[in-house]
Amino acid sequence: MKWHVLRPLWLAIGLLVVILIARQFLVPDDFGVHGESFTYNFHRLGNVQEWKDFPVKHLGRESCVECHEEKVAMLDASPHAAIECENCHGPAVGHPDDVELLPIERAREHCLRCHQSLEYPNNARSELPNIRNSTHKRRRECVVCHVPHDPREKPAREKRG
Repeated sequence: MKWHVLRPLWLAIGLLVVILIARQFLVPDDFGVHGESFTYNFHRLGNVQEWKDFPVKHLGRESCVECHEEKVAMLDASPHAAIECENCHGPAVGHPDDVELLPIERAREHCLRCHQSLEYPNNARSELPNIRNSTHKRRRECVVCHVPHDPREKPAREKRG
């Protein structure tokens, strides 16, 4: 064979050998040898324990009801009942001991994740009330007109007026 064919062939073989040697050093011993339980059997057995040891950050509505019973009851009776508190207030880990106040997501874009009117094929629509972002009070945050715990209610400052 001519050298212009053999050189790239030897280069490809050398690259393959380097990859196989690097794999021996980089891939953990417990990778991919532990049964039929994960996608394509590619997982590390040690990773299962790492995930079990990972600290829980989202505690669920049950942790909120201890101190915020009235707000949770309002949420449970509203159209937003399926939404967990932490979707808007952030992870509750350490609250109230280490983290006194949880941040509240008030951005219009946060509400639009579910309420944005999208053009679906065949005119299919979501069951959620949809708004057209380009025309529905564009320069206002949703919480100015809607109470997030029960969007059917008006905020207290607008009820008086």
